Amino acid sequence: MTSSSLLDRRAFLSATLGAATLGLTACAGDDRPTAALAAGAPLPEVVPKGTKLVVGDKEHQKAIEFSGESDKFSFEVEWANISGGPQTLEAFRAKALDIGSVADIPPIHSHWTGIPTKIVASKFRQDPLNHAIYRLGVAPGITVAALADLRGKKIAYSPGQAQGALVLRVLHKAGLNKKDVKLVELPSTGDVYNTALASRQVEIAPIGGVQIKRYETKYARDGATTIAHGLRDDPGHLYAPVTVLGDPAKAAAIREYTQAWARAWRWREANPDEWIERYYVKDQGLTADDGRWLVQNGGVADIPASWTEAIARHQETIDLLARETGNKPLTAEDLYDRRYESVGAQALTAGGTQ
Repeated sequence: MTSSSLLDRRAFLSATLGAATLGLTACAGDDRPTAALAAGAPLPEVVPKGTKLVVGDKEHQKAIEFSGESDKFSFEVEWANISGGPQTLEAFRAKALDIGSVADIPPIHSHWTGIPTKIVASKFRQDPLNHAIYRLGVAPGITVAALADLRGKKIAYSPGQAQGALVLRVLHKAGLNKKDVKLVELPSTGDVYNTALASRQVEIAPIGGVQIKRYETKYARDGATTIAHGLRDDPGHLYAPVTVLGDPAKAAAIREYTQAWARAWRWREANPDEWIERYYVKDQGLTADDGRWLVQNGGVADIPASWTEAIARHQETIDLLARETGNKPLTAEDLYDRRYESVGAQALTAGGTQ
């Protein structure tokens, strides 16, 4: 072998060993696989070292922490101060969020706005009509005894959110459509709807949670009322972009997260006094009475092992929204990643956190 050939061979071996060393270095603190996870492939059960999830689950984050579930994660969690459909969707668009907590409308809206997502966990209420999330707030001086009385009224409307879809569903139930009322677009954050009702900016608005109690307490003396809408409004989902679910490490971490998510719901129900004091009073600044009202009216979480019935209900909502908004019809089944279907329920069967 000539000296030139020997030098060439040594250079080749040096380059090869160097490349191998770089490869090992890149994997030294990170066991994450690099190949994408196919949509129909089984979920990996082991979360690789170095995995991180950015989670927008603002309220339930506290239950996961208080219950001790967050201490058990085999991956890093970064909590994002994000809630609601619009914020979650914008964070997905910016690739700043891996998984978010929303109702049933944002997963529909995400597909209509070009960000395909999948639902990976679902929660409902065991007695959804008696423990509805929303009531229809009626402005002082306005008489609404039945849903048919909504005709001609100014109604607060938030497109792309659960409250907006509920308005359309209520009109449909009453035999009315958008032309029979005046929809006033308003964000549904904070006490915006309560203030709009009190000032008669709108005459009807779907209000939920502690805002119901506050509206009735503050404005009943002026003639304000609320009425039940008689529809199920209880879906609560975790959803993630399909690009995130294509990452096998994050897919495995999301599986683990949904298990903790389910157990934390049982912890909330088993420890209402601690939840009220630590979250509603100390974290949110509500009164203990407000916290008790929320717990009593929240009902018991139903985390089903099968999503079949929920998907059928979701399809009805999609069909109605498509007709009313002019958006393309979607197949509800396509909004769900059924590989996660029984994960939460199985976690509870194995034993919830107490």
